[in-house]
Amino acid sequence: MNRVSVRILPVLIFLLFHVSKSEDEEVKRSLVGFMDKLAAGNVGRDQSWGWNMSSDPCNDKWIGVSCDTLSKSVKKVVLDELNLTGVLDIGFACKASSLSVLSLHSNNVVGSISEEIGNCKHLTHLYVSGNQISGHLPESLKQLSNLKRFDISNNNFSGEVPDISQISGLITFFAQNNQLTGEVPNLDFSHLLQLNISNNNFSGPIPDVKGRFSADSFSGNPGLCGELVSKPCPPTPPSKRKSNHSSIKRFFIYSGYAVLGLIVVLFVAFKLVSKMKPKDDKEAVETNTSRRSYKTSTTTSNESKIAENKSEYSISSVESGMALSSLVVLTSPTGQGLRFEDLLRAPAELLGKGKHGSLYKVMLDNGVTTLAVKRIKDWSVDSEEFKRRMKRLDQTRHPSVLPSVAFYCSQQEKLLVYEYQPNGSLFRLLHGSQSGQAFGWESRLNVAAIVGEALAFMHEELGEDGIAHGNLKSTNILFNQNMDPCISEYGLMVFQTQDLSFDFQSSKDALDHAAPTYGSFKADIYGFGVILLELLTGKPVHTNGIDLARWVHSVVTEEWTVEVFDKGLISQGASEERLLNLLQIALKCINPNPYERPNMNQVAVMISTLKDEEDRSSSHP
Repeated sequence: MNRVSVRILPVLIFLLFHVSKSEDEEVKRSLVGFMDKLAAGNVGRDQSWGWNMSSDPCNDKWIGVSCDTLSKSVKKVVLDELNLTGVLDIGFACKASSLSVLSLHSNNVVGSISEEIGNCKHLTHLYVSGNQISGHLPESLKQLSNLKRFDISNNNFSGEVPDISQISGLITFFAQNNQLTGEVPNLDFSHLLQLNISNNNFSGPIPDVKGRFSADSFSGNPGLCGELVSKPCPPTPPSKRKSNHSSIKRFFIYSGYAVLGLIVVLFVAFKLVSKMKPKDDKEAVETNTSRRSYKTSTTTSNESKIAENKSEYSISSVESGMALSSLVVLTSPTGQGLRFEDLLRAPAELLGKGKHGSLYKVMLDNGVTTLAVKRIKDWSVDSEEFKRRMKRLDQTRHPSVLPSVAFYCSQQEKLLVYEYQPNGSLFRLLHGSQSGQAFGWESRLNVAAIVGEALAFMHEELGEDGIAHGNLKSTNILFNQNMDPCISEYGLMVFQTQDLSFDFQSSKDALDHAAPTYGSFKADIYGFGVILLELLTGKPVHTNGIDLARWVHSVVTEEWTVEVFDKGLISQGASEERLLNLLQIALKCINPNPYERPNMNQVAVMISTLKDEEDRSSSHP
């Protein structure tokens, strides 16, 4: 038996290697076919271009191709302004399953976007502006759940735009100068940062765009109406269907009245019968109820004591005798079925302590489920305000803001439960044992763009509620299992002017005279600016008593600006121009005068533009 196994083993190894190579060859063959159709023989392609079966897209650096340094898979294809006049076959490109950026800006490509675009599951940026592409947009666009920027402007697209409202992360939609028809696309306008659908054939009312876009975004569509374009929409005529709907609605209303009347009659009858019962029965019921309450309180206290002995880091000491039903579970699927006694009994590991409380790692179901529990002490916000904030935050979701799973609050202290994020914080990534060595410029700019866009969304949605982050710093930027950044502990802290570091007195004086909510949002922007400085310099906020923001200002003032940047970024060949541009954005954010700081929406757009420039340039040799 062993002899047979030994003979088969080399065959299995050969087959495994052969299959792996075949998959690579298939992707390469598809990419070569993609370029063959695009170039159509009119572009002089020498060996330096690559894009042939005798070379490798990553190792031999095909023109316009960027690869993931670890997996050696194609991440970006940027072929802007290369006078390509062939046919777009998106199916070939999507064979590269890890493709995140496809840009064919300013060529003369023809063809259409086929349904196979849905296979590009990781696509975040699609730019095909300035070509001759035509046809309808495919329904499979809605499958691109990671799409952030979509630019099909200056082409010949026609037909209606499919419903892509489920793409929650979309922040740019450019479709101007086409022949698109139907109603205005169904988009998440509260999330969108850039929109232009001018010079098409859209018709009907312009939806509520949350005041984010002007009439210019919709001009050149004679069939559009609404307040934004100063053209009233015609009244909608009543239909038979609507009439039938109204009749059904009236039926249910009258039925409801009848049921309500019956309930009132039964209630009055019940009260009359209750008064006729002997008083002794009532006292007996009250006595039994009292005994049950005492028993519940005792059980709770005993369970707390048991949990206290379970772990030296146990969170069970939060309050003896707290009601088991006091944990409020929110809408996150992770929290379904979670009970307070589960948290009390579970082993917990203390991750850290700060001036605002302690953070624990709690393992449930024998380690199957891992949660992070934030225990907050000495917070001035009362319980009712805390509950209001938590429930409002639960209604405001963004994929890059870590949602609460559950919460508990009393007058003494409060608990917040989150999903545990396994890859640590931005602070650890930048200043830990690796000191940011494996954290290149492109990754840092990506973090800045994602966090900035998420913070802009939260500020926009929660501005009227006055709920800012309140404690934004690099330790509160966490990485999930895919190494995507997300903001944690949003809305947990109330802004305090004492938390500001650089030019403390002038900032404090200015904010003391501002509305509290205004100050809290401006403090978030300051905190984000400091995070940008950490990304650029690789230095922590405080080093040997030196404040990072103050140090950066002093170096810039002495015109030694390049000395600010992390030496590792310079050695990796990061563009000094874009480093300087991001530094300018950071300096705007930490302006000592809060009134002169930009809002987060403006900051997000500036960083997004910078990232687009980086995406376009990084793929050119």
